[in-house]
Amino acid sequence: MSQQRQIVASALATALALGLGSASAHAEDKAKEKCYGIVKAGQNDCSNLSGTHSCAGQAKTDMDVNEWKYVAKGTCKELKGLTADEAKAKAKK
Repeated sequence: MSQQRQIVASALATALALGLGSASAHAEDKAKEKCYGIVKAGQNDCSNLSGTHSCAGQAKTDMDVNEWKYVAKGTCKELKGLTADEAKAKAKK
């Protein structure tokens, strides 16, 4: 196989893999939900409700109602977690 064909085949394989990977990630997102108040310090998935940080891994305390983590859809309540609306209401108190 010529070098040019190898490059084209490699580029095509990469494009296909990226397309399939994003579809898989999208399907995975639908199977998960944000669960507030269950996070250990440093293990949050992204920004918090109060806006004091905007990155994963920046939770300062365990079980902070402002912090969230993705969990399998339908398991948040089993983990004694809160929805975003419940967390906002509890944070106001």
